[in-house]
Amino acid sequence: MPGSNGCENLTGMKSSSPQKLQDLIFTRNIGIMAHIDAGKTTTTERILYYSGRSHKMGEVHHGDATMDWMVQEQERGITITSAATSCEWNSHRINIIDTPGHVDFTVEVERSLRVLDGAVAVFDGVNGVEPQTETVWRQADKYRVPRICFINKMDRVGADFGASLESMREKLQAQAVAIQLPIGREENFIGLVDLIEWKALVWPSEGLGDRFEERDIPADLEEEARSLREFLIEKVAEFDESLMEKYIEGQAMEASEIRQALRRGTLAMEVIPVLCGASFRNKGVQPLLDAVVDYLPSPLDIPPVEARDAEKEDKAIVCKTDFDEPVAALAFKIAADLFAGSLTYVRVYSGVIRQGMALLNTRLHKKERIQRLVKMHANSREEIQELKAGDIGAVIGLKLTATGDTLCDVKRPVVLESIEFPDPVISVAIEAKSAADQDKMVQALDRLQMEDPSCRVRTDSETGQLLLSGMGELHLEILVDRLLREHKVKANVGQPQVSYRETIEAPVYGEGLFEREVGGQMQFARVLLEISPLENGAGWRFENQLPVDGALSREFLRSVEKGALDAAEVGFLGGYQMVDLQVTLKEVTQRDQESTEMAFKVAAGMAFRDGVKKAKSLLLEPIFALEILTPDEFMGNVIGDLNSRRGKIHSMTPKGGLQVIRAEAPLMTLFGYATDLRSVSQGRASFSMEFKQYMVVPPKVEAEILAKMGR
Repeated sequence: MPGSNGCENLTGMKSSSPQKLQDLIFTRNIGIMAHIDAGKTTTTERILYYSGRSHKMGEVHHGDATMDWMVQEQERGITITSAATSCEWNSHRINIIDTPGHVDFTVEVERSLRVLDGAVAVFDGVNGVEPQTETVWRQADKYRVPRICFINKMDRVGADFGASLESMREKLQAQAVAIQLPIGREENFIGLVDLIEWKALVWPSEGLGDRFEERDIPADLEEEARSLREFLIEKVAEFDESLMEKYIEGQAMEASEIRQALRRGTLAMEVIPVLCGASFRNKGVQPLLDAVVDYLPSPLDIPPVEARDAEKEDKAIVCKTDFDEPVAALAFKIAADLFAGSLTYVRVYSGVIRQGMALLNTRLHKKERIQRLVKMHANSREEIQELKAGDIGAVIGLKLTATGDTLCDVKRPVVLESIEFPDPVISVAIEAKSAADQDKMVQALDRLQMEDPSCRVRTDSETGQLLLSGMGELHLEILVDRLLREHKVKANVGQPQVSYRETIEAPVYGEGLFEREVGGQMQFARVLLEISPLENGAGWRFENQLPVDGALSREFLRSVEKGALDAAEVGFLGGYQMVDLQVTLKEVTQRDQESTEMAFKVAAGMAFRDGVKKAKSLLLEPIFALEILTPDEFMGNVIGDLNSRRGKIHSMTPKGGLQVIRAEAPLMTLFGYATDLRSVSQGRASFSMEFKQYMVVPPKVEAEILAKMGR
């Protein structure tokens, strides 16, 4: 049976209950990830159909894809939010998360990969590696997620399996190894060569692709197939000594031996198996499912997750994938449900969560009661009694838990590594149309923030306006649409504005003295801080350099850090958040009975503001990387337009009669770029963009921006 070689536990972890854990050997937790429009959702729809999970193939372009259940997804034909489901294949349970491909929703991919064991990376057979492919690939590397690749759309004009394979090796530095070879090109694509089983699989041109024929390998492909198989065996022999001996001695190898060695290489992230197909034409999906079972890890193949002790931060605790262990689970997504209220998606790393349990939220140090447990199929739910280690499911009714929180056994408080979310780069001002709508709008915005950590709401300190911030124009458009339609809030919405940042040019010292009577008690604290600029993108660091004999308690240190961090929310130049700074605590003065956490927090904020006032502040703007695909005759127009936007051209590469321009430009110049690009190319150019970094604004542009703000 395919996948039966998945029984080995590569971590060497010994469970106290091996019989109980048997079903985990036959479990796969996977994500489908790719650049937008590579065919992720279409592939997922075929997986659900062929596995018997659904009885109808939903189509993205018809707006009836099972996994794109939000109204906004159906209208736009794109995936906006990660959707979870599960299916059965070859006696294995496969839990699937279909992730978005648009750059504005990268956070959805981030939090999905944080909890998944393996991934299927889908590639457009025409374009190969695209910008967002590189982003999700880096995310998978960050969380050490083993993956297999599926080169989709082999039926499209310009599809090139070899070029796509080569782009993975060049752009992703991936050890990509083909285990299939397409039969036919473009509209003549009819099937594939299985290089491991050494046979051809051919699908009929009509029908739903339920059945396919096994044939001999076409004579015109045999030489290429032998070359690819030789390369495959050479690579996987490194992971099996007996296979290496056979390879050296030129002996024949069994398909099962190759699969086992390939599985080891895949789990070690030393080899990436590459498959091909055309999901929309119902070709190649069943072998992809076989590969998921054969090569991607079970929860037992993943090293036990390491958590921190909630009481002692420097103490590590290993949370084994074992039902008999105390519970440790990570909440990775919050979703609103019109009927059930709040849905908290969790990945259980150890123990078993049962209905009625009380679990500890270690961020808040408060207990949460588990009322109802469900398994999700897109937006429909299946009620269950328990979630075991290795499971992904949802809890209904949690009131306090947020994305990235740890839920654990009260007797073993642990903190799992949370999820980092980038800061939003674009904002809109929003105000309720009436006083009656104000409370409703605030509640709706709180709900949106709870569901989507990349969405932020704040009040502008200068104007008093409420600002809704997101990762891009489309992200903001979706957020506003949900606010107006889903939450039925009547509001006025302004034009998108860039979210700038501030930093300083050189180190400064700042002093804060807080001495005041509050509530009948004298409060005192004095703080001296050094504030230094850091390299671009470094974020925020806090360092304590107090001498041992003048040390502060841990609580007072936290108050100093919090006071400085809060003060950095409003910069001196334009009122924007300050970033790329190191704050070093140099001196403090405290008094018995009078120094409190509040006093140190206020004094630290005063010291930070005092220092920043003395410094030369710099305005930072978000820079976006662009990849533009244009016919040769419009190259001059496109480049001229980019230059007018303060764009920088990095490279121009010919690609099948088109030019691929890689460039970067400030976000403030890219509003409406899609319309302008269509205009200068007669509608024939296309582009994709993603946030790259914050950079210092040129002095002349900075003066114009501040002048508009009345600074």
